[in-house]
Amino acid sequence: MTRTVDVLVVGAGPAGLAAAAGLAAAGAGRVEVLERETDAGGVPRHCVRPGFGSDALGRPLDGPAYARRAVRAAARAGATVRTGVSATGWAAPLTLDVTAPTGLERIRARAVVLATGARERPRSARLVPGSRPAGVLTTGELQRTVARFGARAGLAGRRAVVVGGDPVARHAVRTLREAGAVVAAVVCERPGTATALGVGGAFATPVPVLSGTVVTELTGRGRLTGVAVRAGDGRTAVLRCDTVVFTGDWIPDHELVRLLGVPLAPGTRGPVTDGGFRTAEPGVFAVGNLLHGGEPARRAAAEGRAVVGAVLARLAGRPWPAGGVPVATEGPLRWVTPGLLGPAPVPGGSEAVSLPLPVPAPPVPLLVRPERRLVRPVLTVRQGDVLLGRERLAATLVPWRSVRLGPWWTDGVDGAGGPVVVAAEE
Repeated sequence: MTRTVDVLVVGAGPAGLAAAAGLAAAGAGRVEVLERETDAGGVPRHCVRPGFGSDALGRPLDGPAYARRAVRAAARAGATVRTGVSATGWAAPLTLDVTAPTGLERIRARAVVLATGARERPRSARLVPGSRPAGVLTTGELQRTVARFGARAGLAGRRAVVVGGDPVARHAVRTLREAGAVVAAVVCERPGTATALGVGGAFATPVPVLSGTVVTELTGRGRLTGVAVRAGDGRTAVLRCDTVVFTGDWIPDHELVRLLGVPLAPGTRGPVTDGGFRTAEPGVFAVGNLLHGGEPARRAAAEGRAVVGAVLARLAGRPWPAGGVPVATEGPLRWVTPGLLGPAPVPGGSEAVSLPLPVPAPPVPLLVRPERRLVRPVLTVRQGDVLLGRERLAATLVPWRSVRLGPWWTDGVDGAGGPVVVAAEE
């Protein structure tokens, strides 16, 4: 079956639902959202904890309530949200092959918004050697299991080790304890990371923290029996456990992007986009944690709302900017988005165009994440020999949280100039 819609959104997490709600409310025509899971809402569905804002009466929202509210907002705006539907490939740049409970479909769209999110790297992608026993999970797998079957004793094992220096390590510890497991230790590769996160002392019963320590092997046949670790000074040990949870270390779910041949950013492994969330493929946009794994739901939803204007411009027949000024990082910075700063689209045809140069690139905000902890660093933004911005930050930057640089940092970028470089000085 072949169908046609105006806007096809792939992924019903915070970014995809926010984009669908905004587009439908703005009169974008038929807006359809595809979600491969049986329920829409994304990762927040499994985060049964506060921290997702508040409702109209000021009451705090947990993750499931936040997800339900986002789904209702998209439906009320007029978007169609379909669950249990997987986009499996591209028949053409704006035509997706889809597998639904009713069979195979081919959906054509005037614009496609990719909001497929991110996932934690599993043990195999982290190249941790050893056997393949049961009891090896990521935080997402742990939370989905507990959400589906309830927090009953033994569900997540009896004794667990949590690996990672991301804030989700704290949530993994909490979920394991709710499921009746004893957390033997939290293992963090970066020295001092767990202390900065408050992982060890954030609970009534403190959790042992091994900072500056790496996992070298998993042991056990059938079921995990232990985790071999090595400290920074070379000492080794085996932590007895029947469950290990790998947290953080996010990677975008970029399979559809790669199939389309869209360039990926080296720092994030998400698609390269410009300030309007446009990819290199005309008509295809990307938002949310597909661009940068590990950002909170509110930031992903904000990007979903921000893409609405660019999508409406596409539907109105404005041209797709070609090229642009690349943005890169230097020094102890891991990545920056967007990866391109380009001239704003002008009224005209619908094909990609190269606009006359020189033309100034419109100022847009930048999102930057450091590679390691930086205490009150000086951030600079340069284009060649031209200093566009320089400021000493009052805050400490940490590798699990991004910093947003306002649009004034990119004011004055020359569309005909060389790359823009964001750097940090300690």
